[in-house]
Order: sequence, then C-alpha cells, then structure tokens
Amino acid sequence: MKAIVIREFGPPEVMRLEEVPTPQPGPGEVLIEVHAVSVNRTLDLVVRNGNYARPVTLPHVLGVDPSGIVVAVGSGVTSRRVGDRVVTSPRVRAPTATEGPRMLGVHVWGGYAEYVKVPEAATHLVPDSIDFPTATIVARHAPLAFTLLRDRAKLQPGEWVLVMGAAGGLGSAGVQAAKYLGAKVIGAAGADERVAAAVALGADAGINYRRQDLTAEVMRITGSRGVDVVFENIGDPDLFPKAFLSLARQGRLVTAGGHGGGIVPLDTNRLYLNQITIIGSTNQAPEDMATSLTAAAEGRLHVIVDRLLPLSQAVLAHQIVAGRGGTGKVVLQPRAEDAEPNTEMH
Repeated sequence: MKAIVIREFGPPEVMRLEEVPTPQPGPGEVLIEVHAVSVNRTLDLVVRNGNYARPVTLPHVLGVDPSGIVVAVGSGVTSRRVGDRVVTSPRVRAPTATEGPRMLGVHVWGGYAEYVKVPEAATHLVPDSIDFPTATIVARHAPLAFTLLRDRAKLQPGEWVLVMGAAGGLGSAGVQAAKYLGAKVIGAAGADERVAAAVALGADAGINYRRQDLTAEVMRITGSRGVDVVFENIGDPDLFPKAFLSLARQGRLVTAGGHGGGIVPLDTNRLYLNQITIIGSTNQAPEDMATSLTAAAEGRLHVIVDRLLPLSQAVLAHQIVAGRGGTGKVVLQPRAEDAEPNTEMH
C-alpha cells in the first residue's frame, strides 16, 4: 500500500510517500480502506516535528482520525463486517495506572495510508448520509466538545459560553455542542471571516480577538455579567487572561489544547475570590460519538473544511495548517478516486 512515512523528525518535507506492506488485522482488529483523514496541529504537526510530549517510534505513519470501509476482519471480531462504513476513535488502548492512552497515529501507525488496522472497539459506524471527510472531522472533535461542556463544565440551558478559536476543528464543534445543549454562545476568532463562520454555525455573537478587546466585548454582549463557561483550547499567553477575565462569578473554564504556546499567566486572586474552576481533560464519553454522528446525520452538526487534498500532497497539507491561513480543517484522501487536488469545501 501507499503511505506517508516519516523516518526522521523535522519539517513537512521529512514526510515521504512510500510503498509499505499492507497491515493484516490480528485478533479483535479490523482493516480499514481509508477514504479520509484530517491534519491536526498537535497530534500530527507536533509529532512530525519531534516535539510531542511522549516518545514516538520511527519510522512512523501519522493520522489519528481515519474513516473508510472495513475490508477485512480478524478473529474474534463480532460487531463489524466487511463493507461497514466506519470512523475511528484516536485511542486504541485505554490509559493504564503507569502510562497514558495509546493513540492511533502517535504510538501505532495511523491513517496517512491507503489502509490502517485498528481494534474493533475503536471503530464506530458512519450513517450513510454522511461523507467520509465529514465523519472524520465530526469524530475527531465533536465527542470531546460534548464531554467538556456537558460533563466537565456542567453547562446548563440558557448559560453563556465563550468559545475561543471558534472556527477551528474543536472550536466549531464547541459552538454547535453548546447550542445543542441550549446555551447562548459567543464565538471568538482571530479573523473576520472566521468569526463569520462561527456565527453561521449558530453562535449568537462574534468577536475578532485580534482587533477587538475580548473582555470588553464579552461584557458588552452579556450586559456586564460575563460568561458562565469559557471553552478555551488555544493557550495563548495574551488571549488566555482576557478569556479568563470574561468569566462571571462561579464560572468554569474547560480546555483540551495549547497550540498557542500553553504557558499562560493566571490571576489566582480572581480565581479563588470569584470561585472559578479550571478543568483540563481529553477524555470523552463513548456515547458522545454516536450522539455526534447522529447530530451530523440530522443536519444539526456541521463541519468547516478548508480543502481536500490527495495523500501525495501531505507536505502541502502540513504547510497550510502550519501557516494558519485557512478556515476549517485540511483533509487528506488516500483513495485516488476520492481525491481532487486543492478542492475547497465549506
């Protein structure tokens, strides 16, 4: 099969399209013919750079969220059969007492390939009405957004939520999950077109935090009250304090990202005097995958795709994501019949 292989850490150019053996599913595993896999800043670009927090063994194939068609099953597989349309969860093994979870495309070869093998339990059926790029993006971000907002932040109907990076993969899912849960949403992003994209997804108001005062705008929109929840997945040292100051008393800030740097100042006096809670988590409830895919099938959850590219253009895909110039996700399509170079889709 063809796969994008990295044999050394470094810039996008270390990724090479190679012929490698097609994996064979073992007991409890399925083999998926990959039709879509997205490019993720932390779990793809950071891993490729060699800066991921946990060791990565070379040679390696990236790709944490492939979707496609089951073409073979290993012994003991009971819930999947050849021909099933599936998407994968990134976790291929749950965390243990001594180490974190094993991740597809991080600790084992991932979906930047024509085929990938994964545990049966890591797959989820895709409704026929959803195309594979949509399924990949929904599965990657929406379950985590639902879990962070509903289970960690305990979001209640009618509460205000500030979503940072509201046109990104996780941010756009956060906007829609918050609306799904009955909240009022402020979508904040760093460019006018990204703010407009967040509003188009259902945000009640939008803020361009690169040219407007984020905290002042939040207070204006909420009548000087502030928001109940901040959905903050950037970790930018300039933006984080402004988002934190936007929280009302007993507000909650949830986060599962730090691609803006991750080291931020924190006003601990405000933290305890206003009884604010900060929660970091990457866990997601298993049932939220089904909730997310069903919501997408019903037209209640949408994705923003910057462009679709063939697997052979993985270097370009990483350059686009690193440049932060687009709006939405960049998706690779390993099957030649799926791929149309430089196709843009919103």
